[in-house]
Amino acid sequence: MQQFSCFNPSKMTVIVENPVEDMELYEHKKEIHVDPDELVSDGGFTMPDSNAFGQSFRDYENAENERHQIVERTYRLQHINQTYDYVKKMREEYSRLDKAEMSIWECCELLNDVVDESDPDLDEPQIMHLLQSAEAIRKDYPNEDWLHLTALIHDLGKILLLPRFGGLPQWSAVGDIFPVGCAFDESNVHYQFFKENPDFNNPKYNTKTGVYSEGCGLSNVLMSFGHDDYMYLVAKENGTTLPSAGLFVIRYHSFYPLHSRGAYKHLMNEEDVENLKWLQIFNKYDLYSKSKVPIDVEKVKPYYLSLIEKYFPAKVKW
Repeated sequence: MQQFSCFNPSKMTVIVENPVEDMELYEHKKEIHVDPDELVSDGGFTMPDSNAFGQSFRDYENAENERHQIVERTYRLQHINQTYDYVKKMREEYSRLDKAEMSIWECCELLNDVVDESDPDLDEPQIMHLLQSAEAIRKDYPNEDWLHLTALIHDLGKILLLPRFGGLPQWSAVGDIFPVGCAFDESNVHYQFFKENPDFNNPKYNTKTGVYSEGCGLSNVLMSFGHDDYMYLVAKENGTTLPSAGLFVIRYHSFYPLHSRGAYKHLMNEEDVENLKWLQIFNKYDLYSKSKVPIDVEKVKPYYLSLIEKYFPAKVKW
């Protein structure tokens, strides 16, 4: 079993300038320990003051934001249409992994054609964001290669937007995710749109725990369908050797109500609590590394190809 050294968030080198029905996740469980003395690198990752548009990060209320209307429309449609029954149907369809067979890097290249309309911070092709996140983490956590690769692949599920993979609407592929089958928490961005969701007034689904129970574990909770869950299914079903924390990051990196606002914790179990620490580390790089500064793809490609070979089969079913 791969060993890593003990987690201590106080030793992170990130500098803040301004303030389901699926129990198989744990088949891939590995111990991850972090020795803070081994993780410190020169300088550390500095969070910028503004996003690629010169505005505040994750600003969903500013009507002057040039992407505000696009983002709001995406969330309105997502909140109305992502019901418990819809998610069950989509998971069943996409867990077949019958859309394509290709390598992880080939999938990365497909993201050149994808722009996320739910993201108020970036309008660049997604592959550049993946490399920005991965390289920022690589600098601060040089020995955690599983985390570098996790950063590279965490958004690959956005290929759902491409015709070859169903050409799903933006609201069914991107945006913050949330549990279905229980009450929608008010911490969700654009919460007001949930009132038009058929599950909102359904007594089976509109209580705090709904169809779940406290401490049941997030692996037993259905999340709104999108790129997070799809990429998790791809990784798990293709036998990745990434540790459970890597799969957790992939599956829940868009679960902002949990990792940024502390909602839905009553559904977590002990392993979720441990993995959440890694997700919160990852989130800072995922969110704040978005910029207009490009990465030299050919320069870093050999390193990431070596990680793909280490943790994935040569050909992956999608």
